Amino acid sequence: MDFQIVTGPTVEPIPLSTAKRHLNLDSETLDSNLELTQSLPIASHAVSVGYTHTGVGTDILGSEAEVLLHAGTNGAGATNDTKVQESDDDLTYTDWVGGAFTQVTTANDNADYKLQYTGYKQFIRTASQVLVNACEFGTSILVNASTRADDDLLATYIQTAREGVEGYTGRGILTQTWDYFLDSFPGTNRVIIPLGNLQSVTSMSWKGTDAAETIMVAGTDYIVELNGDQCGRVVLPYSGTWPSDTLYPSKPIKIRIVCGWLNAGAVPSRLKAAMLLAIGDLWENREAQLLGINSSEYQLNKTAEDLLRTKRLWEDFDYENR
Repeated sequence: MDFQIVTGPTVEPIPLSTAKRHLNLDSETLDSNLELTQSLPIASHAVSVGYTHTGVGTDILGSEAEVLLHAGTNGAGATNDTKVQESDDDLTYTDWVGGAFTQVTTANDNADYKLQYTGYKQFIRTASQVLVNACEFGTSILVNASTRADDDLLATYIQTAREGVEGYTGRGILTQTWDYFLDSFPGTNRVIIPLGNLQSVTSMSWKGTDAAETIMVAGTDYIVELNGDQCGRVVLPYSGTWPSDTLYPSKPIKIRIVCGWLNAGAVPSRLKAAMLLAIGDLWENREAQLLGINSSEYQLNKTAEDLLRTKRLWEDFDYENR
């Protein structure tokens, strides 16, 4: 049995801004903390049925952000509907739930409006719809992007803390892709999948003595059980059997999985609290960390372990999958 990471999380459960608040860290001035980025230029925007007036995306990874709507004069009877959209990759955007501004009409134009973004994506932008007549407006994004010389070091500690929590609990915390390898098919009708929070099984395959790979068919050769935040399973369908061919001697069976909670907001508070404790420990004791015997791996402190105990996965994969 072996498993190897293919793609790690694109964001961390604890943003850099949250870690800084926890450690009471900040840069020196308000001006150096804040960055204002124009999303949609201020102009007279024509009638558009649908949200076709889209702004430029802004990377807010690890920072707090507010979205500003600068409303000028609406044409006679015109309305301006503006909302916030979010994205993981600055390519595919979806509406942020709760991210719609109050509709601007001739009764409340010539004013500024703001919304604090509390979502968990890396990029945000605005999208607007104008009806009846043209409207003067624009949007911008204000990011609390305080920087310190040791930001990169703190980001490393955040990742280390997350990996420490993952190692202790046996979980993949946020969306990540792994290859899970078996040396043989089990003697039971199921394979238990490690890391918990199984989102999907991308593929399952096996190699015979000639090393040729055979792709198994989901729904025909196997069925996937997600099982919530516990360990998922790959099980045989009714009257199904595992292949009986002689297998390749090295990692013959591969199951590619996607696991983890979908976003940082879904990660249990116990895991986040343990991460913050670990981050504080790493920050305050940079030169003298607690290490396992003959180990170079960071160990969580006792309080963090107590927080995590109820979220630990206890499956014995060597036993269950043989």
